[in-house]
Amino acid sequence: MIQKTARSIDSFIAFMPNSPADQEELLKEESLLSHLIEMRSRLLKGGAVVLVIFLALAPFSDFIFTSIASPLMEQLPEGSTMIATQVASPFLTPFKTTMFVALFLSMPVVLYQVWAFAAPGLYKKEKRFAVPLLLSSIALFYLGALFAYWVVFPLMFAFFTSAAPAGVSVMTDIASYLEFVLVLFFAFGLAFEVPIATVMLVWSGLTTIETLAKNRAYVFLGTFVIGMLITPPDVISQTLLAVPVYLLYECGILLSKILTNKQKEEAD
Repeated sequence: MIQKTARSIDSFIAFMPNSPADQEELLKEESLLSHLIEMRSRLLKGGAVVLVIFLALAPFSDFIFTSIASPLMEQLPEGSTMIATQVASPFLTPFKTTMFVALFLSMPVVLYQVWAFAAPGLYKKEKRFAVPLLLSSIALFYLGALFAYWVVFPLMFAFFTSAAPAGVSVMTDIASYLEFVLVLFFAFGLAFEVPIATVMLVWSGLTTIETLAKNRAYVFLGTFVIGMLITPPDVISQTLLAVPVYLLYECGILLSKILTNKQKEEAD
């Protein structure tokens, strides 16, 4: 019995790190493992919130899809309706819409989990600037999506339905419509993040305020090019994306100046 205990102790000692390098490597492995465990925990919490909201909204999936489709349905000619060209579309499409709405509503919680995972690695000064940027990015994303729904969709669908050739009935497939509006929701939501991207570029030192101001003409042209690529081929939707993005670019320059001046005052 004593010999077995002695062998166990010898085996344990053999696996113990004998040098500072071994100890440092062991600490790195433990740190990586703890980070992976925390990341999994944050992902599970974010996914659980999305699932809970989805289950709460699932009974109202038909109403949610009708609300999302109302900008097009209000512009359809009299007697025209939306159609389902696939067998499972009448059942699956409303639930897909509800899942998107659940993800949309849970975005603050999901981003908070990302923030809680990254925050321990930031300095106090970085945290002070990161929190307003995070909150602003959420608000701007919501603002971009709402702008697309309330302003862009009615004008764009009115143009599309009125441009149909004679003898052509406008009857949009519900699955195709959902894919179409999801792309535009995310496009406008991300486009409205321009002020945040501008501030981050200046804050990280990748560019300067003077450089951003000199390139106004190129940015103005670039907004219309981007609008041409990610929006339907009509002048209305392209303009409704390009003009707000450029104005937000100017807001980003203004915010960068304010934050830079504030940093200089604190440094003095």
